[in-house]
Amino acid sequence: MTTNFLPFARPDIGEEEIEEVTTVLRNGWVTTGPKTKQFEQAFVEFLGGGVECLAVNSATAGLHLALEALGVKEGDEVITSSLTFTATSEVVRYLGADVVLVDVDPVTLNIGIDQIRAAITPRTKVIMPVHYAGLCCSMDEILALAREHGLRVVEDAAHALPASFEGTLVGQLQSDITIFSFYANKTITTGEGGMITTRNSELAKRMKVMRLHGIDRDAFDRFSSKTPAWYYEVIAPGFKYNLTDIASAIGIHQLAKLPRFLKRRQYLAKRYFEQLKSLPLILPADAPEGDIHSWHLYVIRIKDEARVTRDQVIQGLSDRGIGVSVHYVPLHRQPYWRDRYELRPEMFPVSDKAYATMLSIPLFTSMSDYDQSRVIDALHEILAL
Repeated sequence: MTTNFLPFARPDIGEEEIEEVTTVLRNGWVTTGPKTKQFEQAFVEFLGGGVECLAVNSATAGLHLALEALGVKEGDEVITSSLTFTATSEVVRYLGADVVLVDVDPVTLNIGIDQIRAAITPRTKVIMPVHYAGLCCSMDEILALAREHGLRVVEDAAHALPASFEGTLVGQLQSDITIFSFYANKTITTGEGGMITTRNSELAKRMKVMRLHGIDRDAFDRFSSKTPAWYYEVIAPGFKYNLTDIASAIGIHQLAKLPRFLKRRQYLAKRYFEQLKSLPLILPADAPEGDIHSWHLYVIRIKDEARVTRDQVIQGLSDRGIGVSVHYVPLHRQPYWRDRYELRPEMFPVSDKAYATMLSIPLFTSMSDYDQSRVIDALHEILAL
């Protein structure tokens, strides 16, 4: 057994990020300021313009701000997938509204369109699709459903930078608001952090105010003004969701490297497809031709005919010094959501079967071909038992 542990994920931080952070620390402006503005503008330019971008300290914060700006309140319902992290749903409860969890498509593991349609009630306010693992949902169908029923759409794009749908980048689609994550294992990272994008200037204005205590002016503008500008007004009971310049300094260079990061992830994903296709595995769905899968995750599922279980595969990989994860324990199995909404596994047959058989194997930009070969060889050994 090897003692050289290969983690499930590792951030790809270079000297550029380190030098930029050092510059920020030396210039004395460490909280939200000029670097955050620069990062937001760079994100606008990356997406191709026509949107407003707001940096926040987590994607969870972004989801909360989005729903608050859309007026989600007690008595409302928000439809989302059970196969997601709890952050997607918990923000709904922050506002006193109810979550309606639905099952996923058996191929893509994205939210099921028929399941959304069946879940719509007079209380439904928002549809919140999750672009699972970096593969964009069927946004044309989701947006059509939203228009038909007068609903708003918030995209949980935590996995989806830079994914696309029918040639358009996520963040530029016709949804109301999109939120990206820059958590440590995402396609780019700021350690913690996220970005909100929207075409709606009124929604952007509300989220900008609520991002920092409900104050009607940016702290940066107040404290960097060359004339007295100390006065401000609190116009709403806001939150503390701003991103620091330290984090934004990292993000500026991570975003610049994103095309290279994507190319590496695509290469690694292709190699997995080629080297694992002979095994009793369900390999992940790729994006349609002409579109982009961000490959935040590479999720495999153990076929019924395999001689080992998912848990045995995980243990076998661990014994060989290879880290993995499971995305996710579905929300209908989590005590809070299960008990509050009286959910049962049989209500989510696809999510539940996927959970029982899935694992996410290492895929990160700094992993070498040798690292990946270790994973591939280990899977061949384990699944040949």
